Amino acid sequence: MNISIHNETAADIDTITQLTEAAFQHEQHSSHTEQFIVTALRRADQLTVSLVAVAGEEVVGHVAVSPVSISSGAPGWYGLGPISVWPDRQGQGIGSALMSAALERLRQLGAAGCVVLGDPGYYDRFGFEVYPGLELPGIPAQYFQAISFGGAVPTGEVKYHAAFDATE
Repeated sequence: MNISIHNETAADIDTITQLTEAAFQHEQHSSHTEQFIVTALRRADQLTVSLVAVAGEEVVGHVAVSPVSISSGAPGWYGLGPISVWPDRQGQGIGSALMSAALERLRQLGAAGCVVLGDPGYYDRFGFEVYPGLELPGIPAQYFQAISFGGAVPTGEVKYHAAFDATE
């Protein structure tokens, strides 16, 4: 399967919304608001990275990356997610390609690092690890991981943009 990855365009937005909703529809550990979060991040101009995976002419996946704040004041940190792939296309390497592309884009932008909330069995293969002292309040530590692009991983509480509270 030949996949290309590029920045989202205005023509991709409706498909991104539909595929994000479909990707999380049956996920047990989901707020089922991920499509609203992406839209709210876009409206707030907080999508630092928004990439689509395309097979042929079909958008088959999307990844969003937005700035996060850390209570220690450490600059240059981002949160990856949501990341979405059409349910019938999952398990084909599309999500992995999007992850790698998003992390590379952050490195190119000079980011200090990235955090992610999700399955540690999936994200650890990209270099994400649990770092004691870096936490997302209310979330079990094993599900909140970080990757540094060169410096020390800060300590403190991470806060995502208010768009993550979007419900419509």
